[in-house]
Amino acid sequence: MEVKDYGLSRVSGRVLDGPTNPMVTPLLTDLYQFTMAYAYWKAGKHQERAVFDLYFRKNPFGGEYTIFAGLEECIKFLANFKFTEDEISFVCESLAGSCEDGFCDYLRGLDCSEVELYATPEGSVVFPKVPLLRIEGPVAVVQLLETPLLNLVNYASLVATNAARHRFVAGKSKMLLEFGLRRAQGPDGGIGASKYSYIGGFDATSNVAAGKLFGIPLRGTHSHAFVSSYMSLDEIVEKSLRSSDGSSSCEDFVSLVQTWLNKIQWSNSLRNVFGETNQSELAAFTSYALAFPNNFLALVDTYDVMRSGIPNFCAVALALSDLGYKAVGIRLDSGDLAYLSFEARKFFCTIEKEFGVLGFEKMIITASNDLNEETLDALNKQGHEVDAFGIGTYLVTCFTQAALGCVFKLVEINNQPRIKLSEDVSKVSIPCKKRCYRLYGREGYPLVDIMTGENEPSPKVKQEKICRLSRTLERVASINLS
Repeated sequence: MEVKDYGLSRVSGRVLDGPTNPMVTPLLTDLYQFTMAYAYWKAGKHQERAVFDLYFRKNPFGGEYTIFAGLEECIKFLANFKFTEDEISFVCESLAGSCEDGFCDYLRGLDCSEVELYATPEGSVVFPKVPLLRIEGPVAVVQLLETPLLNLVNYASLVATNAARHRFVAGKSKMLLEFGLRRAQGPDGGIGASKYSYIGGFDATSNVAAGKLFGIPLRGTHSHAFVSSYMSLDEIVEKSLRSSDGSSSCEDFVSLVQTWLNKIQWSNSLRNVFGETNQSELAAFTSYALAFPNNFLALVDTYDVMRSGIPNFCAVALALSDLGYKAVGIRLDSGDLAYLSFEARKFFCTIEKEFGVLGFEKMIITASNDLNEETLDALNKQGHEVDAFGIGTYLVTCFTQAALGCVFKLVEINNQPRIKLSEDVSKVSIPCKKRCYRLYGREGYPLVDIMTGENEPSPKVKQEKICRLSRTLERVASINLS
């Protein structure tokens, strides 16, 4: 068995940039943090060395694991922790009647230069009771860090876990696209959801701001509004399109599209599949292809997927193919996604066979429309031909669970372990500084996480280790590290 000291590595190094959200300042905390800081200062305890653990008590979504996220923002916050004069004035006014001028002077010189942060690597799979962060420093300043650190970790880890669960259900081969900005809880929720969905296993986002801030790949096509904004092909004024290699030019791409649509309509294999397609939809697709010939992906359900959307898309895609371009595929945003994906794939296969366009059958089929874990699971069980899923509301709002519930508990002060007792056993804290280890079996799979006191010997291979299960604090397990 292999033993890895996987957690709580000391975080060091200078971070020049501040938190992504400029509202993350020392004032982003609860009032009682300042009242405690003042009371520590008043009692002369403010410089006493304290150790706090940040952890959670229960995995979210009824699941068996959590993905830790938010560490980068925590580091940025600590590295830039400094009160402005306006902030100091506001704090002292808020503590009016109790606040001495000396406390304001104390705040004026306060930073995190004496604070040490130990953390599990961001993106790690983590479990209840095991510290995600350990923060050591003067008790008053570390107390002021409690609320902002919880704020920065709670949602980040929740949405990263939600994303990982969607990835697990979808499978490794499917592309997952985060489409949740318009439904997220405000701008910060939207930006955070894009970042932490990416950490949790998504491939791209529609959120342009997140793409710029974090380098996340961007994906997106047009909406139904773009399709319904066109009335006819006559609205397309600029009809020319150069070939992909620039060697020639098609002066009337619209006519080329119409030619291909006629060929599809009169082909032996497809003539009974559809009748007259919607010409305004065809105009929209053609116009979009003229704007994005290298990245043509069409939303095909504005009118009728199989009778209009798919054949119109194919006509435009075949016209692009004549000029050396390869269309990307389609997006389905309503209806029976499994059935429509099968029918669309059959149509694409027929096009490739009928007209000899290699690779046409592999057009990407993207599905959206309020998808969630349960929808993905149902699609998998009934079978489908979807290659990519665009997921929004249920992902970014973490619809099935509102919060992760991380806590921040004092575990040591002045080298003395401290514990919080409770009649609710799950709320009893585990005292003292800890080391965290993940134990692996011979096959390389992780078996269990254990915590020891910081000064206790680490577990060794071929050594029996007695572990108290932290979930209940009652049961004892014997693990043979052989």
